[in-house]
Amino acid sequence: MSAYVAEKEIQILYADTDMMGVIYHGSYIKWLELGRMQLIEDIGYDYLKMEREGYLAPVHNVNITYAKSLKYGDRAFVRTWVEENTGVRTIYGFEIVNGNGEVCTHGTTTLIVVKKVDGDFQPVIFKRVFPEWHAKYEEIKVKK
Repeated sequence: MSAYVAEKEIQILYADTDMMGVIYHGSYIKWLELGRMQLIEDIGYDYLKMEREGYLAPVHNVNITYAKSLKYGDRAFVRTWVEENTGVRTIYGFEIVNGNGEVCTHGTTTLIVVKKVDGDFQPVIFKRVFPEWHAKYEEIKVKK
């Protein structure tokens, strides 16, 4: 796995369910954000500070596999790690587990860093703009 995995409990709301009584598939996307924010906070960085400096990190790709249903009333946790860190894009791995530790959902999200220039978003090289943050990701990412 990796040198560091962030974990955050998810509060499952009734509003997260669909008409079948299980968690609506789109609800998982916001939980992935909770996981990334927990990881960033745990390692001592601040996404809002990055935004105040004029940079944003939009999601470029999401890959989700739904393996086991979650329902309202279940306990759930999102676990997040750095899967790959190229210096241009970061791939976060994740899994959402239930209260019994069973993996219900897993996959990856890919993010890039951009700067708003003249009303347009221009990709930047993460390792040049945030060298310390990039180095920390290199330290904690999955060892292959």
